[in-house]
Amino acid sequence: MRRKNAAVRVAYPAILGALAVIVVYLASLAPTGKWGIVAVAGLLPTAAVISAGMKAGLLCWAGASILAFLLVPEKFCALLFTTLFGLYPMIKSAAEKPRKRLLEYAVKLAFFNGVFTVLYVTMMGTVLDTLPALLGESRWGLYLAANIVFVLYDYGFSRLIAVYLNRVQRTVH
Repeated sequence: MRRKNAAVRVAYPAILGALAVIVVYLASLAPTGKWGIVAVAGLLPTAAVISAGMKAGLLCWAGASILAFLLVPEKFCALLFTTLFGLYPMIKSAAEKPRKRLLEYAVKLAFFNGVFTVLYVTMMGTVLDTLPALLGESRWGLYLAANIVFVLYDYGFSRLIAVYLNRVQRTVH
């Protein structure tokens, strides 16, 4: 019995990681909506965290990130998954542990703004090309819009986690 559980703890994150790579690959092929499609790929490490723990989520994220950089033709999608959407489930899980709403959002927004700044600075042309022209003109407007979208994303993400816990997780286990 113990062997089976160990195998599941390794296989489940690996399967979810492989699915994440496929979704990131599809994002690289899409003409628009790359950010949204890569955000969907970020749901897969979440399932690993919920089902098998933080280590499984990190394993899923790390494996998918490495494979995405090796296999995905558009490296921006791999970078977006690696730095933001693939890593965020573990950040979210850790930030929500203390159950202090203000601290939780401070950690989440600090993480997001740090990653967004890195993406903005390192991939300025690519990041700006994926955004509406109006947002690319004002750096403050861009950050304000990005933070609003991130808070909405976090809320939606929490709702999807609740659905996963109530429907999928209950039927799997």
